[in-house]
Order: sequence, then C-alpha cells, then structure tokens
Amino acid sequence: MADAMPQVRSATTAELAPAELSAIRSLLERAFDGDFSEHDWQHCLGGLHALAYSETALVGHGSVVERRFEHDGRQMKTGYVEGLAVLREHRRHGHGAAIMRALEAHVRQGYELGALAATAEAIGFYAARGWVRWTGATEPDGEGAIHVLPLALPVDPSGTLRADWREGDVW
Repeated sequence: MADAMPQVRSATTAELAPAELSAIRSLLERAFDGDFSEHDWQHCLGGLHALAYSETALVGHGSVVERRFEHDGRQMKTGYVEGLAVLREHRRHGHGAAIMRALEAHVRQGYELGALAATAEAIGFYAARGWVRWTGATEPDGEGAIHVLPLALPVDPSGTLRADWREGDVW
C-alpha cells in the first residue's frame, strides 16, 4: 500500500479530544501487538503528541514528555520520546520520520537533552537521525536501549545517566 506524503499534526494532550486519545491508545495497542500497558499509556500523556495520517486515517503516533535526568551531577530538562509507533501496514512510507521531525523540533526548542528507549528494531532508525546510544551506566538500569539527542549542553554517552523515578518502566 503506497501512502501519499505523510501528514503530521501536533497537539498537546490537553488539546486532544477524548475520542482522539482513545484512537491513539488503540493504535498503540495494535502497533505494539498488545504489549502496551496502562503505565505505558500514562507515560505518553502530558506533553506534545505528533499524529501521522494517511488520508484521514490515524496511522502513527509519538509524544514528548518532560523529564529530569542527571548527567555528571547536572540536572537536565529532558524531552523524552514516548509511544512512537506506526501501524505495520504503513511502515517504511515516511510516517515515523515525519513524526520524529515534529518531535525533534519540539525537543530542540524547549529542552537541554532529548532521550528515548529504543526497541532493537528501531536502533538503526534513531542512529540515522543523529540519536546517540548511551553506552555508559543508566540508573536505574536502562538495559542498553537508551539513546540521547545531544543539544546545547555537552554529554558523555559513556558516563552515567540517571532518570527521574516513575511508575512502570522508568525508561
């Protein structure tokens, strides 16, 4: 199935109608083959969402939420990417890249660092976009899947990165 040029709309959680939030959650559950918990959903809320459409159908989502990370004793206002997914039948048509362009622009405007936890399948996608794998310690343990988008402040990806605590998966 060929998609037209990906169309992305950005909105804060507060700007999304209940029906839109329900559609996003349904998309995420489908895209992650049911492996998407209530905590995963809550982690997506409270920030900026980028919604990808094919024609009028919602086919992808990603959000950025604010977190506080510490690196080299310095607290960093971090834009953390959550819930990035594109429905299987719409993958490899530019929707994920279009979502990330919107999210990365938001991170660059308002944060000191971008961060995300990548699935094994997505590591190449993020690396090609300039995200750097964190090779140092992550506390609590991030299992080596953490990637950062360095911005104005220098970071050493072989150092220690500490995340603020939250219920569910910390990373």
